[in-house]
Amino acid sequence: MKPTHMVFDIGGVLVHWDPVAAFAEACGGREAAMGFMERVGFRDKNARADAGESFADLADEIEDARDREIFAGYLDAYPLTVQRKIKGSWTLLDAMKENGTPVHAITNWSAETWPRGLTAQPRLSKVFDTLIVSGEERMAKPDPAIFALFCDRAGVAPEACFFVDESIKNVEAARAMGMQAAQFISPKVLRLDLIDRGFL
Repeated sequence: MKPTHMVFDIGGVLVHWDPVAAFAEACGGREAAMGFMERVGFRDKNARADAGESFADLADEIEDARDREIFAGYLDAYPLTVQRKIKGSWTLLDAMKENGTPVHAITNWSAETWPRGLTAQPRLSKVFDTLIVSGEERMAKPDPAIFALFCDRAGVAPEACFFVDESIKNVEAARAMGMQAAQFISPKVLRLDLIDRGFL
């Protein structure tokens, strides 16, 4: 069946996420910031925050006092990480909104950083018919429960949805739930997918 509901991931699909930007000044440059992130296990800690843990608790796990201080500054610096839209994706989103397609989002995003991100990208707060922010729900993709929660809240069957995400693990999880899904490669590739599925 042709899907009738569009479901976006946000980071990496609609907005570029650059966490290095949050630490570059404190670390003395981007290269040093990347070394810091590797040293403190930032990617793992961020994933845990996306699933509901607090950054204060995560900072407490860091033994080195200076590293702990730098990590604790992430929340205040967060708007620097989401400054750039992926413009071609927004063009496609707007075209679907104009033709009456319900447009939703399921995002892995901390409940603490989400409101800070909205200061840089305020339109994210009002463009979606249904929005699931993982940190607010204390569950994250690729957990099947977050897709089930979305379908329940949006009042749609999985088969009616086309989901796009930059992570192949999340795409596979959506497919396992019965959604049509594709990995985001570029706005040009997504446009072809949307035409093929009758959205454009």
